[in-house]
Amino acid sequence: MKNLVPRNAFGMFADGNGVAKVDSLTVAEAFNKDHRNVIRAIRTLDCSEEFRLLNFEQSSYINSQGHRQPCYNMTRDGFTFLAMGFTGRKAAQFKEAYIKQFNEMEQFIKHLLEARSEFPLLTANIQLIKDNPKPYHFSNECNMLNRIVLGKTAKEVREEHGLKTGTSIRPYLTKEQIEAIDLLQRVDIGLLISTPDFQQRKQYLEWFYMKKFS
Repeated sequence: MKNLVPRNAFGMFADGNGVAKVDSLTVAEAFNKDHRNVIRAIRTLDCSEEFRLLNFEQSSYINSQGHRQPCYNMTRDGFTFLAMGFTGRKAAQFKEAYIKQFNEMEQFIKHLLEARSEFPLLTANIQLIKDNPKPYHFSNECNMLNRIVLGKTAKEVREEHGLKTGTSIRPYLTKEQIEAIDLLQRVDIGLLISTPDFQQRKQYLEWFYMKKFS
C-alpha cells in the first residue's frame, strides 16, 4: 500500500491508513546504535504479542552491498516502548526530538485527511508541487475556499452542527455551495502553479467568485 506521507529525514512517514510510523534503521542511526542490536531489542521486548503485532511491522531495506535486510516500522507506541531502554542525556534529547516529530506528523496527517476528504484534487496537486508540504499548505487553501463561498471555515460549520473533527461538511451544504466550492477548487489548482503568492490567489478567487456567482 502506498504511503500517505513519504519518509522524512527522521525516517518517519504515514502509511496508507494514515498511521504515523518510523523505521528502525533510521532510529538506530539517530541513537548511534547497531541496527542488529535494535532489531534484537524489538524481537525480545517484554510486551504482549498483540502489542508487538499492532506496533511493530516487519519490513526490509537494501543495504549498501545490495542485500535485502530486515527492519521494522514502528508506531508512536512502539517507538516509545522501545526507546524506554535508551538511556543517557543524548538519548533523552533524541527521544524528545522524535516525540516532537510524531506530534508534527500526526497533525500533518489530520490536516491532510480532512483536506483530502473535501478537496481531493487540490490536495493531490499541493503534494505534487510542494517538495515538503506542511499542514498549513492544505488548511490555508481549504479555509480560503470555504470562507469565500460559505463565509466560514469547515471547522466553524462543524461546530454549528455539532459534528466531530474530520466529519465531511458536504452533506450540510446546498447544491449551489458545493458546485461553487468545486469550481473554485479547480481554478485554484491552476493558480497554485501560476500564482504562488497566497494573497494574490485569494484576491483573484474572490474576484472570480463575485463575477461568477453574484
